[in-house]
Amino acid sequence: MRFTDQVVVVTGAGYGIGRGVAEAFAREGARVVLAGRSTEKLAEVEAALASGPARPLVMPTDVRVESEVDRLIATTREKLGRLDVLVNNAGIAGPTSLARDLALADWDDTLRVNLTGAFLCARRAAAVMMSAKRGAIVNISSVAGRMGYPLRTPYAASKWGMIGLSHSLAAELGPYGVRVNAVLPGSTEGERMERVITARANAEGRTNDEARQWFVKDIPLQRMVTRDEVARAVLFLASDDASGITGQAFSVCGGYQMR
Repeated sequence: MRFTDQVVVVTGAGYGIGRGVAEAFAREGARVVLAGRSTEKLAEVEAALASGPARPLVMPTDVRVESEVDRLIATTREKLGRLDVLVNNAGIAGPTSLARDLALADWDDTLRVNLTGAFLCARRAAAVMMSAKRGAIVNISSVAGRMGYPLRTPYAASKWGMIGLSHSLAAELGPYGVRVNAVLPGSTEGERMERVITARANAEGRTNDEARQWFVKDIPLQRMVTRDEVARAVLFLASDDASGITGQAFSVCGGYQMR
């Protein structure tokens, strides 16, 4: 129970990795704030956590909208009295297309959700944590933030940006006792990954099985990781077990080898 009495905000908490992270924090005693755009999905997670030691706070939030992010952090502090951990997980896959064929609107939306949204949340959370002289921010980037990613240029650019954001925030906030790290998942089992596989298969004229093999073939473990494996890394970096770790980009990818 490493997070008993601590308040943890998780964005994109209705799906996949975000849900896994929220559930993992709740199991370890945290009061979790569930933020995301889908009220239906957030309600499902809230119901799943209702029998736990601390009922979650549900905050429908679009991280692209500054005023909604401001409300998320202000309400968390008002209702729960503190903010110990922020997990910036909200993100979208973006388009699967050659860069030359991309619509500017698709580029803008991917960067606004994945990178600007993380900045907006971190900016407001940082002010609360600096006052308390403690706290942890974990940004969910991707192994795509360390490679060129054909057909996924906006996504890769946003995830590279999240690593830079994490390093910069760590340097600024360290003197106030606030740690900032990034977790870089590889291909992660789940509904979103299945959509990504289908999009690549369609773009390249492959079958889904062929596209799936493309994602797995360079992973030494010969499988995708799970959301629970990613969640365990997030909890470690947010906990006092990682008290001396900040400004790091931590891969959870089955040993993925860059092409």
